[in-house]
Amino acid sequence: MLSMMLALSVVLSILPLLGVAWIFISGMITLSPPSATVDGLFMSLILLALSATFSLNAYWEMRDHGMIGKKKAVAAAPKSPPAKVS
Repeated sequence: MLSMMLALSVVLSILPLLGVAWIFISGMITLSPPSATVDGLFMSLILLALSATFSLNAYWEMRDHGMIGKKKAVAAAPKSPPAKVS
């Protein structure tokens, strides 16, 4: 079962990307011809930073829940006591 923090992090990492798409659609940043307003540039940078922060938090949450990253450790064989040399 997903934790609420993980679900919120995933949602809040996607929403800023929709804002960046809106910035491109509304014409604050255009690719052809290349032009951009200062508002569009800074807003896209802020939204991308927010998205990266929440994505990193979602990654950490998934790693802590064992969904990604952690491999099951192989049980180590019990060590025998060292032999005494006389």
